[in-house]
Amino acid sequence: MSELSGKRRQIIEGAVAEFQEHGFSGVSMDRVAARANVSKRTVYNHFDSKEALFRAILDIMLEACSEAFTVSYIPGEPIQDQLVKLGWAEGQLLTSRDFMKLARMVVGETMRDPDLAAEMNRKMDHMSMFNRFMEAAIADTALDAENAELVATQFVGLIKAQAFWPMVFSDDIISREEMDVLIDDSVDMILSRYGK
Repeated sequence: MSELSGKRRQIIEGAVAEFQEHGFSGVSMDRVAARANVSKRTVYNHFDSKEALFRAILDIMLEACSEAFTVSYIPGEPIQDQLVKLGWAEGQLLTSRDFMKLARMVVGETMRDPDLAAEMNRKMDHMSMFNRFMEAAIADTALDAENAELVATQFVGLIKAQAFWPMVFSDDIISREEMDVLIDDSVDMILSRYGK
């Protein structure tokens, strides 16, 4: 969210707090304006509805994910170093206070709205990068596995089990130092099972 400026950032931050506290149906544009310390007219100048405001928040989260998830497997490079880099694609988001604030809000809403959860799954599709990475690593014989999707799911699961899910239900985030250890441990576990 740091790229947002001025009033728009204030409105988004106020809205995130409102959605977290009251859920989509309970959000009032008046309260968003009050939290953002702007007039209701200013809110509507930027967002013509509560739905548009919520979608803007989702777009910010999706953009952050698409910027982070750009790691590709490089044939011949040490697999351990590449897995660490892959882990940090996820780790840089999970150590961002702004991203985790958005994630808490979105998780809360998707738990209330199955259709929104399905839409988010379709749009995010961040597992495809992990799947492609593992497929390429297996094809290059850097990993000894048959099911790239399973390896990708296990790798992401090792990270999220400690750095995402516990933090979604608190107001905390994992530190970069803790994430460093967690990624190293996760890489070691994957290599102990699938390494050559």
